[in-house]
Order: sequence, then C-alpha cells, then structure tokens
Amino acid sequence: MRLDLFLLLAGVLFCTGVYGVLARKNGVLVLMSIELMLNAVNLNLVAFGAYNQSVTGQVFALFVIAIAAAEVGVGLAIVLLIYRNRKSVDLTGIDVLKG
Repeated sequence: MRLDLFLLLAGVLFCTGVYGVLARKNGVLVLMSIELMLNAVNLNLVAFGAYNQSVTGQVFALFVIAIAAAEVGVGLAIVLLIYRNRKSVDLTGIDVLKG
C-alpha cells in the first residue's frame, strides 16, 4: 500500500481524537480520545519506518505505547479521585476543585 493512505488514515484518527478531547465532558471518554491520538501517531511512526525500511519507527511506537500505558494509569487515578469527590466524572466543574 502507499504511504499517503496510511498518513490519511492517521490524520483522520488524530482529528477524531482532537474532536473527542474538545467536545467530550466525560473524563473517561477524554482519556480514550487521547489514546486515539497517540495511536494515530503510532500509525505514522510505523508507516514511515516501513517506508524507509527501518525499524526505528516501530521502536519509537513501542516507547509511545509504554508512555500511553503510564498515562492511562495516572489519568484513571485522577478520574477516580474526581468521581470520589464529586460523584460524577463530568469535567465541566473541575475548576471548583482548586486548592
């Protein structure tokens, strides 16, 4: 397959993730949208690595996956704390939680 098709797919995935982050009010859905954006970046890395016939894109994609796993752990902990304090994971009233 051609490289531009992979880049187009990654662009659509990334734009969908950005829309999800900006439009959603639920904390879990925002985290899922961030993961969608990171997977779009992974698709770009692997596609460029395959195009250049090197494994560096795959190695960077593995690093991004590891960072995404840590981000999910921290993000879910924050969402659970918000739920414990507000009984909802709605992100519209988060600024009320300031010290």
